[in-house]
Amino acid sequence: MANVLLLRTPSGNGSDRYETALKEQHYNPVCIPVVETTYTNLHKLKEIITEGPAKRGYAGVIITSARACEAWKSVTLELLEGDPEIEEDESADWAKVPFYVVGDATARVLTDIRETVGSYPYAPRDIRGAADSGTSEKLARFILRDLRDAEGKTLLYLTGDKNRDTLPSVLDGGGVRLDSLQVYATRGSESFADDLRRVLDSVSSESSGRWWVVYFAPSEAEFTTPMLREHFALASAAVDEEASSATSTGKRPARIATIGPTSGAHLREKLGLRVDVVSPRPKPEALVAAIHDYDATHQ
Repeated sequence: MANVLLLRTPSGNGSDRYETALKEQHYNPVCIPVVETTYTNLHKLKEIITEGPAKRGYAGVIITSARACEAWKSVTLELLEGDPEIEEDESADWAKVPFYVVGDATARVLTDIRETVGSYPYAPRDIRGAADSGTSEKLARFILRDLRDAEGKTLLYLTGDKNRDTLPSVLDGGGVRLDSLQVYATRGSESFADDLRRVLDSVSSESSGRWWVVYFAPSEAEFTTPMLREHFALASAAVDEEASSATSTGKRPARIATIGPTSGAHLREKLGLRVDVVSPRPKPEALVAAIHDYDATHQ
């Protein structure tokens, strides 16, 4: 049984979808949290949410990560606690503007807000993009197609501390203005090295052969790869075959997969790693199918 190391925080609402999908294909998955998140500017976000989209001329909201969704959820729950009786027609109604998101995972976090608070006016309702927009660039092009008379429109863009300029550049080219607000920051988990060591020590002898390492974000790759190299033989991008150093160094041979092309390109071009699998879509089923197909043809 091959092991799969998922460099991500497992889902907090029951079973993790990536772990479940991998187990169904007889893999032994384990998630290790890579980053720690701190939220910022929530007072500013609260002000914006309370005022509503019309006051600032927002034609919609862009959210590209689950962490930014959690920031919106946190403020919404705080407002609900302060005024639980407010009706949709009594205040700024965010249900009337589209929320553009990257991928299904981000969409699910927003949907959870509506399911938690019901018809509260600060909860998103119109969620667009999702499965049709698995990357920031795809989302930007989706917005330009979807937003009627896009030129001259302004969108609220919730960001973290690490952002690529692809989405803003594409939208700027289409005449769409962004009002950006950073709502969170991330840093490498102080316990990652110890967590990794514990996971490797706990893996049973029956499943201690083949390993897969799955990367989910370029910035996290910079942080984790040096520590991963201490335990795994990671092949160079210039090498076609499995890492030959595994046997001589005693390190575990590992294949590398990424959740999408952005992370794949970063690993190859910036870190010099060979990427064996790039998931065609940012979904558990797509990732697992790609890994399974690769294993079937590379014994």
